[in-house]
Amino acid sequence: MSLYFRPIIQTDPKRTSGAVSLNGGPLWFDRVEPLERGVTHALMPALDLPGPLIDILRSPRGTPDLPADRAAIMGVLNVTPDSFSDGGRFTAPDAAIAHAKAMIATGADILDIGGESTRPGAAVVPEAEEISRTAPVIAALREAGVDVPISIDTRKAAVAEAALKAGATMLNDVSALTFDADMARVAASAGAPICLMHAQGDPETMQDSPHYDNVLLDVYDHLAARVAAAEAAGIARSRIILDPGIGFGKTQAHNLALVRNISLFHTLGCPILLGVSRKRFIGNIAGVDQAEDRASGSVSVALEGLRQGVQIIRAHDIEAHRQAFSLWRALHT
Repeated sequence: MSLYFRPIIQTDPKRTSGAVSLNGGPLWFDRVEPLERGVTHALMPALDLPGPLIDILRSPRGTPDLPADRAAIMGVLNVTPDSFSDGGRFTAPDAAIAHAKAMIATGADILDIGGESTRPGAAVVPEAEEISRTAPVIAALREAGVDVPISIDTRKAAVAEAALKAGATMLNDVSALTFDADMARVAASAGAPICLMHAQGDPETMQDSPHYDNVLLDVYDHLAARVAAAEAAGIARSRIILDPGIGFGKTQAHNLALVRNISLFHTLGCPILLGVSRKRFIGNIAGVDQAEDRASGSVSVALEGLRQGVQIIRAHDIEAHRQAFSLWRALHT
């Protein structure tokens, strides 16, 4: 049976003698939780980890386009008629461009532009339609002088290629290269950073009855396998970002378990993206029906991601996240 190690991340400025810096930053850990299917282990000293694993956890993590000293905020721009939170609001190019500029002005480091809803129950959008929704907006943003990294949120190689030609600099594939066999070639050829996300099932059916033997370890194993597949296709590990896929084929209990233990994914040696913004489990717990009213709950979960060293937070409410993150950094770093 495989043994996994979850670092117990600390923020206190007073470090113990056995502390290991996480990714070369201000966060640290001196204990790890060994994890094994069907077995419970006591915590162990961090310095008892195998040397190569300590090196992975110590190494600075990121891509050239991301801030080196803090978590990046990825602003969500859905140019779709049916996304769960803001569907239909930004389908007109002028509205999309105005909203993108507003997100940048309030603190977005990256824009994530999607032309196909992946909300529970969503159907597949034809390639040509998805391209017509996204590529012109990306090109218009570049023509308007927008110079922040732009991510294309797509599962389709043709959409990714069109977006890269229009000025996108990053790929975000919720299928982790499993939906379109040609996506790996596009990513490898472009050399652009790519986010690989875990999802159980496709958007149309993923929330019908999600099941895991152990959600944390099952998601970890899946992402480890997708990293290996990406590397085999010629994508450098230094260009890979990982997302545990909160809400994609997962119950509320699954989502909470993944966020609570997200530090485990640092051992894969890639930056971690956390996307929880406005999701249904936040509304269920907080008692907030409307997605656009879930900013406070979204920020609360995102702050837990920061506490555990997540490198990218995907969000809708940029100003609320920017304020909270600024205060968190002032207190803890």
